[in-house]
Amino acid sequence: HNGTIAAEGTADELKRLIPGGHVRLRFTDPAAYLGAASALRKATRDDEALTLQIPSDGTQRDLRTLLDELDTAGIEADELTVHTPDLDDVFFALTDTDTDTAQTKETVR
Repeated sequence: HNGTIAAEGTADELKRLIPGGHVRLRFTDPAAYLGAASALRKATRDDEALTLQIPSDGTQRDLRTLLDELDTAGIEADELTVHTPDLDDVFFALTDTDTDTAQTKETVR
């Protein structure tokens, strides 16, 4: 970034530096959805789609903690997906500044 190294590491290591990773849980049973929403206080709810989005760094330990919380509450999700930032997200997060945002994005295109 501007002639300097902004970050070093493997793709996975760099992706973990950037916020925005999350686990998405989808339910078909409204009672299970409400139970999970109650048990997982840090979840963002989508009542219409019966989905919860929980911040996560995508690591095995983080996922295990989430699954343990669901098991303790006796709740099973119908679908679980893990979302991590991609390398484009990493690049923009590490190089975007207020003064060069437009220029950086234009250069990448």
